Amino acid sequence: MIEFKQASKTYSNGTKGLDNVSLTIEQGEFVAIIGLSGAGKSTLLRSINRMHDITEGSLVVNGQEVNKLKGKQLRQFRRNVGMIFQSFNLVSRTTVVRNVLTAKVPEMPFWRVLLGIFKKADKIEALEALDKVGILDKAYIRADQLSGGQQQRVALARTLAQNPQILLADEPVAALDPITAKQVMDDFKKINKEMNITIIINIHHVDLALEYADRIVGIRKGQIVYDGKSEDVTQEVLDAIYGGNVPDGVEGL
Repeated sequence: MIEFKQASKTYSNGTKGLDNVSLTIEQGEFVAIIGLSGAGKSTLLRSINRMHDITEGSLVVNGQEVNKLKGKQLRQFRRNVGMIFQSFNLVSRTTVVRNVLTAKVPEMPFWRVLLGIFKKADKIEALEALDKVGILDKAYIRADQLSGGQQQRVALARTLAQNPQILLADEPVAALDPITAKQVMDDFKKINKEMNITIIINIHHVDLALEYADRIVGIRKGQIVYDGKSEDVTQEVLDAIYGGNVPDGVEGL
């Protein structure tokens, strides 16, 4: 479970990223965070794995007070929280399966990392992760030979190889064409349902958020202005989130 209690984030320049946010997300939920650029979506998402520290209030994830974690405890905590970015962050000149295997590096002794020697069990797990996102046949192809959608699936498989309980995705389909974006969102939905992994997506495309997420969190100027089921989102709700600016894909809602 993820629980924000009156959490705020103020940056060093005085900008308020989060403003007195209280939010609870249960294990296994699929949540989409929507809002204008600069509304606080990324701040909310990235505070969960402590890429950003909250400056007031409390954030508890699976019983741990996140801001109190240090050193080894913080590293172990982050192993349970996978992260997907808009950029795929792959090593382009090596194979797909070796990119997935990099998820195991933090757990390995230095000599294995230095020599690039992975256990058989790790290799099997990497191949299984690729199978879950439908690109097992690409395992031994160089990453730079893949399409953008395939590269994002490799990034997703790499995260799955961590065996996370929570998966955070920061604009994961922003760089993809509409058809490929839906394919990647299909993968997220499948993983959420079959593996009971909590998925929280910061997404610009409201049409995809409404189609795939079970729950929508709308944020404006660092404050939550909507938190509810996808099917309950109305034009009035969107106006409250976006200030009357019609977002992508919801004309005529």
